Amino acid sequence: MRILSIQSAVAYGHVGNSAVVFPLQRLGVDVMPVYTVCFSNHTGYGAWRGPMLSGDDVREIVTGIEERGGLAGVDAVLSGYQGSDSIGDAILDAVARVKQHSPDAIYACDPVLGNAASGCHVSPEVQNLIRDRVVPAADLITPNQFELGFLTGTTPDTLDSTLAAADAARALGPSSVLVTSVVRPDRPADTIEMLAVTPDGAWLVQTPQLPLKANGSGDVTAALFTAHLRRTGDPAAALGRTAASVFELLERTLASGERELQLVAAQDSYVAPHASFEVRQIR
Repeated sequence: MRILSIQSAVAYGHVGNSAVVFPLQRLGVDVMPVYTVCFSNHTGYGAWRGPMLSGDDVREIVTGIEERGGLAGVDAVLSGYQGSDSIGDAILDAVARVKQHSPDAIYACDPVLGNAASGCHVSPEVQNLIRDRVVPAADLITPNQFELGFLTGTTPDTLDSTLAAADAARALGPSSVLVTSVVRPDRPADTIEMLAVTPDGAWLVQTPQLPLKANGSGDVTAALFTAHLRRTGDPAAALGRTAASVFELLERTLASGERELQLVAAQDSYVAPHASFEVRQIR
């Protein structure tokens, strides 16, 4: 399996490509990382150093990969945070070029916009980019519950309303939606859920909710689900494997007392997680 991943990179910590490349490689995926920024650390620290790349820079790198024949045999293009129209246009151009060489490839987009705690934290330019141009071009999107509501103009909070919002998102263009960080009032205390909705049905998985907010965990979730779904074609299996791996990664990170994801220490959890959570088909 080969994935072209166009995302940010940091030297210290694990977000963007610095979060997804290693777990995917441990699964045996050939990853081609293309960077949109090269920062010292993620911006959650409030200060960072290093350059942003332009859309033209991204195009040049993808062109070089194409010239080597690297866009043939690609199974998925993966993207995360998009900081400008320029980067968004370059990613959409890369998706189109990949699909010329690899017609069966999918575009998996994590539409990074914000979260329920802090609201939307990207510029209006990026909001419009994601909602109006990027999501309609995607085959799979992996929003959190807040982002799903933003994209569809709804307020998903119950299971029924979240399902309806996922269907509304699918009507925008993507055939499949993975909703991360689903929180509904009637769930058992201290639990959190993920919901996968595809043309074949809808599945829900529930895990304990750990007292931890770790930058990069959404990036890992999107990458693992994309890889498992492409490899197996089974949304329920992909959802279960992803939930178990990410839970063990977060559990190990919490136990470490460190702020950054313990990505290397948890490496066996990507390949053979010990945790197992029931995946329930709800439609």
